[in-house]
Amino acid sequence: MNGEGRGCANEPHWSQAMPDRDVLDLTTPNPTPASPRRSRPDVAVLLHAFTQGTLSQRQFADQHGVARSTLQHWLARKEGLDADPFVSAFFESPQGLAFVHRLVLALHLVFTQQGPCGVRLISLFLRLVGLDRVVAASTGSQHAVATAVTGAVVTFGRQQRPQLAAAMTPVTITVCQDETFHPQVCLVAIEPVSNFLLLERYAANRDAATWTAAMGEALSGLPVTVVQAVGDEAKALAAHARDGLGVPHGPDLFHVQHEVSRGTAPALAGQTRRAEQELARAQAHTAGLRAAQAQDQGQPRSPGRPVDHAKWIAIAEQQERVAGEQVAAAMARQERMREAIRGLGTDYHPFDLATGAPQSDAEVERRLVARFTEIEQIAAEAGLSESCRARIAKARRVLAGLVAAVAFFWVRVRTRTAGWPALLAEHWRQTLLAGAYLHRVAGQASGAAARVALREVAEARERRACRPPGVEVAVWEEAVGAARESGTWFQRSSSCVEGRNGQLELRHHSLHRLSDQKLAALTVIHNYWIRRPDGTTAAERFFGRKPADLFEWLLGEIDVPARPARRRSKAA
Repeated sequence: MNGEGRGCANEPHWSQAMPDRDVLDLTTPNPTPASPRRSRPDVAVLLHAFTQGTLSQRQFADQHGVARSTLQHWLARKEGLDADPFVSAFFESPQGLAFVHRLVLALHLVFTQQGPCGVRLISLFLRLVGLDRVVAASTGSQHAVATAVTGAVVTFGRQQRPQLAAAMTPVTITVCQDETFHPQVCLVAIEPVSNFLLLERYAANRDAATWTAAMGEALSGLPVTVVQAVGDEAKALAAHARDGLGVPHGPDLFHVQHEVSRGTAPALAGQTRRAEQELARAQAHTAGLRAAQAQDQGQPRSPGRPVDHAKWIAIAEQQERVAGEQVAAAMARQERMREAIRGLGTDYHPFDLATGAPQSDAEVERRLVARFTEIEQIAAEAGLSESCRARIAKARRVLAGLVAAVAFFWVRVRTRTAGWPALLAEHWRQTLLAGAYLHRVAGQASGAAARVALREVAEARERRACRPPGVEVAVWEEAVGAARESGTWFQRSSSCVEGRNGQLELRHHSLHRLSDQKLAALTVIHNYWIRRPDGTTAAERFFGRKPADLFEWLLGEIDVPARPARRRSKAA
């Protein structure tokens, strides 16, 4: 980093001097430092004081304990900047240095930490805007800055986590888990409501024991109780949930739908494509016969029996109609299969999305069985291969786990309302809990029309909510708050982990390798820096309070930008 020390630690804005540093008090000179080497912020303050005062160079140097030759060197360096005098004066001032510090740090935080930009582009940017006159803009210098920022980001996360956990209210959570490969195994676990990354690290393997040890470290010091683990049907994940965490393993709906799609979509699409090709051939044949008929009608009649064009055209048209029906049937099977697969997602909810009414696990099972029956029937009609049907059967084996997850949700709900009057518990289930759950589902729905429809159903349920007779106000207020919490309990997919895995894959593709340090920094950026549209970070949503501002913290940890090296004259 910079050999001239740190600076701009608590600078609130580049246009203001840094108020928490004594060196910025222009009316009170600093005592002579123990080291003769002045930091860059100190130099900026002294130069500003000299240019604003009336003392001679010798008087100013004697008063501040600076050699006159050193002061002359500082002034010559400032005047030697290849820039407008006003620009030079600004960048050699405390305010200008604070601005440069914030700018360079912001470039690295946003473009090399949050984004996939490399240090060469940072260097290019600094040269294009002319800041290479006041900042070391070489690739090596900026690589050093990037390395320092990465280390500081990791340190920030290690400091913030125990501080926030100490004031956190104990909660029960669900964890979504999965692995990705770079090609080494990377274990990823997320708390889905806040989207807080609990675990993201490389491991030697992905067996149940490794998962259990990694999650034990990830949850250490956090006042949380895991009540469910959601993931794919990997045996290690199921064993880890059962034996390591001691909680139920919730199947991932996405993998069920994906398995059915992989088994049916290519085969059905192939049938449609072949039917369309057959229809195109039939249409071309019919068109050829009609062209031959038109040609014969314009020619003198030849000896012998004439060609019965009408007969052959009628036969070709019939073949064309049959081919068209086959295309329509193939396309209809495709659409029915898509609808059945989408229907698995529509039915797999503890509440009916059309009415908002609660659905028992038995009702969900009946609906899911009907969907799988439809899928199998379409596969039989299409004559799909044995391997395709095996995939459907594999997905259907997960049905029992899906139903168990719904049953577990209702067990938690009954436990939550165990001390309430029976009338309140049922009314709460039908109105407040239904509304809270449907509002959450609406925010995740695809398409504006679907979101609007779900919100209307949710609001209709909430409008029916009122305090039942005989229920105290305090109990009713508790019920209102409990609905918001309980509405997040049912987690049917680990899509948050799948999305994170995709982001890591893209970052790994751009860098070709993710070190443990870089992976840890990416985790901190995800948890403490990236914000949702409401302005909250994952850490704020998970811990229930705001963490420190990462950027402002980095300003106090990262050295001010180093000066560029003196330009050497080229050899003749």
